[in-house]
Amino acid sequence: MVFSWRGGPDYRRLLLSLWLFTIWEAGSSQLHYSVPEEAKHGTFVGRIAQDLGLELAELVPRLFRVASRDRGDLLEVNLQNGILFVNSRIDREALCGRSAECSIHLEVIVDRPLQAFHVEVDVRDINDNPPVFSVKEQRLRISESRMLDSRFLLEGASDADTGANSIVTYRLDSNDYFSLIVSSKNEENKQVELVLRKPLDREDAPEHKLLLTATDGGKPELTGSVQLLVTVLDVNDNAPAFQQSEYEVRILENSDNGTTVIRLNASDRDEGTNSAISYSFNRLVPPVVLEQFSIDTDTGEIIIQGNLDFEQVNVYKIRVDATDKGHPPMAGHCTVLVKVLDENDNAPQITLTSLSLPVPEDAAPGTAIALISISDLDSGVNGQVTCSLSPHVPFKLVSTFKNYYSLVLDSALDRETTADYKVVVTARDAGSPSLWATASVSVQVADVNDNAPAFAQPEYTVFVKENNPPGAHIFTVSATDADAQENALVSYSLVERRVGERLLSSFVSVHAESGKVFALQPLDHEELELLQFQVSARDAGVPALGSNVTLQVFLLDENDNAPVLLGSGIGSADGVFNQLLPKYVNPGHVVAKVSAVDADSGYNAWLSYELQSWSGSTRSPFRVGLYTGEISTTRTLDEGDGTQQRLLVLVKDHGEPQLTATVTVLVSIVENGQAPKVSLRSSVGATVPESSLVDVNVYLIIAICAVSSLLVLMLLLYTALRCSAAPPGGVCGPGKPVLVCSSSVGTWSYSQQRRQRVCSGEGPPKADLMAFSPGLPPCPESADGPGEPSVSLDSHEKVSFCRTALFL
Repeated sequence: MVFSWRGGPDYRRLLLSLWLFTIWEAGSSQLHYSVPEEAKHGTFVGRIAQDLGLELAELVPRLFRVASRDRGDLLEVNLQNGILFVNSRIDREALCGRSAECSIHLEVIVDRPLQAFHVEVDVRDINDNPPVFSVKEQRLRISESRMLDSRFLLEGASDADTGANSIVTYRLDSNDYFSLIVSSKNEENKQVELVLRKPLDREDAPEHKLLLTATDGGKPELTGSVQLLVTVLDVNDNAPAFQQSEYEVRILENSDNGTTVIRLNASDRDEGTNSAISYSFNRLVPPVVLEQFSIDTDTGEIIIQGNLDFEQVNVYKIRVDATDKGHPPMAGHCTVLVKVLDENDNAPQITLTSLSLPVPEDAAPGTAIALISISDLDSGVNGQVTCSLSPHVPFKLVSTFKNYYSLVLDSALDRETTADYKVVVTARDAGSPSLWATASVSVQVADVNDNAPAFAQPEYTVFVKENNPPGAHIFTVSATDADAQENALVSYSLVERRVGERLLSSFVSVHAESGKVFALQPLDHEELELLQFQVSARDAGVPALGSNVTLQVFLLDENDNAPVLLGSGIGSADGVFNQLLPKYVNPGHVVAKVSAVDADSGYNAWLSYELQSWSGSTRSPFRVGLYTGEISTTRTLDEGDGTQQRLLVLVKDHGEPQLTATVTVLVSIVENGQAPKVSLRSSVGATVPESSLVDVNVYLIIAICAVSSLLVLMLLLYTALRCSAAPPGGVCGPGKPVLVCSSSVGTWSYSQQRRQRVCSGEGPPKADLMAFSPGLPPCPESADGPGEPSVSLDSHEKVSFCRTALFL
């Protein structure tokens, strides 16, 4: 179909609208689905493709799509199975508010040919909104004179849900004063009222706090609540009242004018002006009272204004009125009985008896220590005595009878904290002015064995050189005991165990009193590198208490083992090694390899090789690798070299003193056809070409360097963490790893890598750096040939070889 557009843009839009409307009318239909709100992503809604009569295979080619004008991407269709599902959160209240009906309208469009469908998805309400009050607290002000059955309107709650999920009932928590009435013309308009059921009394309860709860009809039910605060307003319905109807006051004769006899305090349960009180003498009081006393109308103080004389009058009876300022005013009354007493002229006396000292530090609280009796020659108030102790002591006074007390232990004692207490007992009478007396007693605390000996640290690390003399002192342990006398007397002993096949006591011993540790026999580093054992410290108390400390004794190596040669090539019975060599070989040809081992470790096991010259001999055509032991030619052999060369190889370590070994190699020069085809450079039977061995060695050295570098990094990190919190002053700590490097192909023969903890009793941990930089003798340059390469490395072939060692 070909369209020819004529006219303006409005004409063309009109034709296009008519064409789309015709297509819509021809292929439109409507589907209804429903889904609950808050459904999870992927929730099934309906088989929309099947319900519309579309084949699943047509959905993609026909450009099946779903559109919604105002609902975003809440729903989506899976084009693989034609299922309409929930794509994002659906909130009915956000979509439709309080509307009873809520739905999502979708437009489904497919092309080829063009079809349009209308889909309506009803969103079902769930009870996901509780009733909500507009405020957290509703305040009401009600007079205490309000009549019963009075009603007070409350603000109700609202619920965002609809139907049965909206508010149904209100409930008021149980109380004696109020009830709840709910009236409504319809479900949308409910009136909630508070009804007064019992008279209010502000003086009994000035406020009432009630909880109003609204419950909806959903399943499960949801509730909301609001706090009701009812403030009761005051009326003048209470007269002022004194705390007691009669007061009795005792006062000394000859008291100064202006002395306060008593301060009366009346209270009115009302508030505001209804509780403002004025004090006055009753109009019926006798004239003698008005002569001797006056009263402050605001404070209620009765003050002396005349001279009191015990011999003339010893008792005054005063009636006092307290009147509020309410309308009408109300008054309260009391009687003050004033008794005149003699002066207080006798101080208390304290007597301490039956002392039980010293007190064991493990005495239980409540243990009686002393009996105290108090006496006072005065009478009445002047004879009433109270006792107290000096503060911050673990004792208290317990009254056993009138003016008799027991001094008892109030809390646990610790002699190590405080060994002696000075207890001051103060007795004070109730006279005015008050008189007092003091008595002091010194309470000593007796020690009990409640502290075990303690070492400064749980573990010590000791370094001892091997081959020590028998009975050598290697370390001293020391434990302290906070107790006293025999409870602090510490003795030391070994914790026996087996070391291999022998008992620990055959290696070391400890002095029982000094704690000195001795090596009973020479120790051998090659036999035993680490000797770990425990020393026990026990006191002489009953029962005895003890603790243990661990000693780690590391044996340091000495150079007490000479190098030992290993045979290679063709040996002989007299210790001379024979080796055949073709006459015509290139310089650098490897003739033989001398190998040796050393039972020591470290420097003491680091071996080097030298070629010794015979007296009177000419320049030898051979050389030996300083650290490899490989014997190679330095030049082309000639007739002057003879048919035999006798080589003396010296092997020496780097210890102090230096130990050596020698080996003689007899090189027989033969014609090329008579020489063996297989090189005897390595052990007998090796068939690997020399170039391959060199390559393997290079790769091996690189691998060792990489692994060693990683090990060094890990040891440095671990040592830094262990030493970061080390205490000052020679405390045992882990030694720092030291990187030992060599720039040539040197080896540590028969040595072992060990990580040792470094400890010194005289200073901080130490670490020595051992830098190995052995050099090889210079080798003359020669042209490349078919022979084996020289052992020495030139400037562009050197390989850095690193190893890690830890030493004291």
